Parts: sequence; C-alpha cells; structure tokens
Amino acid sequence: MKRYLVMAIFVLFLSSQALLALTGRQIIDRSEKLAKPKSAKSKVAMNIYKGGSVMEKEFLLFQKTIGGDDKVLITFTKPTQIKVLTHTHKQGDDDQWLRLSSGKVKRIVGGDKSKPFVQSHMTYEDLESRDVDNYDYNYIGDAAVNGEACYKVEAVKKSGTKTYDKNTLYVRKSDYFIVKIDFYQKGKLFKYLENKNIKKIDGILTPFNITVTMAEENGKTELIVDKVIYNTEIADSKFSKEALR
Repeated sequence: MKRYLVMAIFVLFLSSQALLALTGRQIIDRSEKLAKPKSAKSKVAMNIYKGGSVMEKEFLLFQKTIGGDDKVLITFTKPTQIKVLTHTHKQGDDDQWLRLSSGKVKRIVGGDKSKPFVQSHMTYEDLESRDVDNYDYNYIGDAAVNGEACYKVEAVKKSGTKTYDKNTLYVRKSDYFIVKIDFYQKGKLFKYLENKNIKKIDGILTPFNITVTMAEENGKTELIVDKVIYNTEIADSKFSKEALR
C-alpha cells in the first residue's frame, strides 16, 4: 500500500513540475524585468579581428529612454569622427542615421541595416533595441554557457526588416540575464554574441566584454567597456538628427 502511495506522490510531483515549466515568452519576460537604466554613458574600446590584423577603435555611447523609445548615440573618438544615431520605436520602423567624418549625414534604411557597422562583425540592425513583442519565442531546451546553466529560447521576428532567420537566446537560469545569442542566416549559424565579465553596477547587470564571433571562426569583434555611468543627466537634444551635423 505504501509503495502505491509513494508512486502516486511521485507522479503528482512530476505533473506539478510540468505545469510549472516556463514557456519561451515567460523566460524572456523575466529577463525583461531585470533592472535597466533610464540613461547611460559608456566609454568603449572596439577591436576588430580579421585575418592576422586588428583594427582598434574607440567610441562614447550615450543611451536614453525618451517617451518609451530607446535612443542611442555612438560617437567615435578613434580613429575617425563618425557618429551613429539610432531611434528604436515601440510602434513603426526604427530610424538610424550615420554621420560620416566629412560631416555628411546619411539615413540607414532597408537593406543597409544588414551591412557591417564600421567594418566590424556587427550590423546596423544589431544596434537597435529589441522589442519583445516583435518576436515569437519558443523554449527549445537547456544548455551550459561557460559552465552556467541556461535556458535556450528561439526568437523569430514577426515582421519588418529581417537580417537573421532566427536568434537563439541563452538565458542564465540564476538571474535570467542573456549571456549568449546565436544568429542564423539561410538556416545556418552565422555568428554568435557572448556577454562576459558581467558585473552589477548600481543594481544593473552589465557585461564589460561583448564579443561577436563569426560561426566559421574567421573573424570577431570585441567590445571592452572601460567605464559606464547609469541614470545620469543627458539632454534630449543630444539624440536629435540635427545634433549630428
């Protein structure tokens, strides 16, 4: 009798575990609830590895949420004076502009968003913030990234510009921080991004090393954060197109 009782409890336990299993969207929703800054200033070194050579660049990154939209200004300080302004909208297509060192301002549209960003292994689309509602999510299993247990969530963009077929997000189980992203093109792994050297700054989880590596290991771009300041005063006017000139 006790044996059957134990078996019944075991079955009930398994059933409750199945009911508690998170969906892909629920995992991402928990990740989205992590503390985020209203504004940020960062100094970043960019190293682009191609073949046997390394291109070294440096830029300042300004970020602010204004009226529900994320606005990011990247200003290069080495080797050229290039600026990139991105407005990510909750509704409608995102806006991007590139200010060349000559002073000319160019709008980034359509297919241009899939082009390399300043000769790196990142695209202009990679600079845009991700609106969770623009994707369908599917939990596809578990994995370990640098020895840490993660959920694997597949994300497919519903509409709009699609540089990638899909992304696979590796969400750390301990705190729901995304530590890795796989990018697919034409059904094959194209490249992957890793967030490393993660520290908590003013309660905000922050990767101080971000590396984008091509799937065939034939190049990578490394971003090294020198310093970051959160929730600091930045004028809205800094993120206007007119300020690029």
